[in-house]
Amino acid sequence: MSLQERKVLPTYKKKWKKRTPTSLKTRRSDLEEKFILCQMNVNDTEIAWSILQKKGYLRTSDLAQADVILLVTCSVREKAEQTIWNRLQQLTALKRRRPRSQTPLKIGILGCMAERLKKQLLEREKLVDVLAGPDAYRDLPRLLSVSESGQQAINVLLSLEETYADVMPVQLHPQGRAAFVSIMRGCDNMCSYCIVPFTRGRERSRPLASIVQEVRMLSDQGVKEVTLLGQNVNSYRDTSEVQFCSSEPTHMSRGFSSLYKDRKGGLRFSELLERVSRIDPDMRVRFTSPHPKDFPDEVLQLIQERHNICKQIHLPAQSGSTRILQAMRRGYTREAYLELVDHIRSVIPEVSLSSDFIAGFCGETEEDHLQTVSLLREVRYNVGFLFAYSMRKKTHAYHRLQDDVPGEVKQRRLEELIRVFREEAASLNLGLVGSTQLVLVEGVSKRSAAELSGRNDSNVKVIFPNLEDPTDCASGGTAGIKPGDYVQVKVTSASSQSLRGVPLCLSTLKVGSGCTLHGSGDTG
Repeated sequence: MSLQERKVLPTYKKKWKKRTPTSLKTRRSDLEEKFILCQMNVNDTEIAWSILQKKGYLRTSDLAQADVILLVTCSVREKAEQTIWNRLQQLTALKRRRPRSQTPLKIGILGCMAERLKKQLLEREKLVDVLAGPDAYRDLPRLLSVSESGQQAINVLLSLEETYADVMPVQLHPQGRAAFVSIMRGCDNMCSYCIVPFTRGRERSRPLASIVQEVRMLSDQGVKEVTLLGQNVNSYRDTSEVQFCSSEPTHMSRGFSSLYKDRKGGLRFSELLERVSRIDPDMRVRFTSPHPKDFPDEVLQLIQERHNICKQIHLPAQSGSTRILQAMRRGYTREAYLELVDHIRSVIPEVSLSSDFIAGFCGETEEDHLQTVSLLREVRYNVGFLFAYSMRKKTHAYHRLQDDVPGEVKQRRLEELIRVFREEAASLNLGLVGSTQLVLVEGVSKRSAAELSGRNDSNVKVIFPNLEDPTDCASGGTAGIKPGDYVQVKVTSASSQSLRGVPLCLSTLKVGSGCTLHGSGDTG
């Protein structure tokens, strides 16, 4: 199985092939920067590989040697789907060129695109042999067996219960120091632009015990950062045991509402976050992607209190216009969002914020767009994910709204949002020049083997020279820097995308959290 540059592309090879499998050196950060990809797909890839590995499949990075090629897909945006369509055409050509002396090549589509475009993929285009939706990965061995007889095999049924709680994902890169841990699947929010409830199903949470077990296993393997994943991660609710059930209602952020009926009982996200943060004091904990409505004070206070929960919050706004937020069915106004931002910063003064924005949603006027521009300037985000709107079938917008903003207008507005975001991010980062940042080292910088790269608490990339023997702050000794180390780095320059600096010493999360830092107060 291999992760290629712009797509998650697992390739599986049957056990009776006697070649030695290899793997490409694609880091987690490469995926995030080169292809704004649903992190859940990375975790899905690891789940699928765990299931297939137990059935005797081996992994290869050489497409010519693979008997099966599986593409893990995303349907959130049109561009992501078009990338897969293009890749399928290439793989179909590879399939046709396959020598008759070799086992016929099988091509499969996994994930959201399998569910959304099943008829087109199987009947009209006839490009694939296997289709497996997000809840059908346990069925992959059977589907592949069916395809070997020359039949197309499909299972895209959505489940109300499947969380893969008993499947321990196999890390794609065992030497990596960061990992994704899925805590829930599906979504009930029904935002008018979003396809996720239709491709991944209703919201359901994984039992807390299985999550804790996986995080402990990752800690034992030397992982230094875990990111808890879910389509609406902070609405987590474990009702798997009777003692967890109660009549206590959901506590939402002030001024926020939800389309679905209020649920009661269960262990909530704050309790999960508290348990996970206690497993390894030297392991960073992040989570994504949350909804702004699910930030009760107990979550914010826990983030502030625990040194190993990153003081970085993803707070998707999508728009700065109350009128457009209403059309998006987001459940809040611009004013409520800004009140939440102020409240978060009052509880966590050193917090850094990231966000998602959509340019050119249905009915968006120039005034609506300018309100989004002003929100970017007012809040000032460290990290941003900005996209032009693309209509998705099955969504509320598809049935009830009109995609009436011309493509060239969407693009112009998107470019303006990106420019404003970068200006504000650059200003924030420049404020860190002269500060000391605690950096978790990921590996060698992509641009120079003489430099290392990592991320600070705010999830901003930090690049610094690869010195052989920095001083160890904790022990007073010296040691070479390697992936998984925490390093104190003094920032010397900055851009909107990254920081540059010089390493001062090796450190730990606990030591780093006691340092007095300048600028954002990043404590690691």
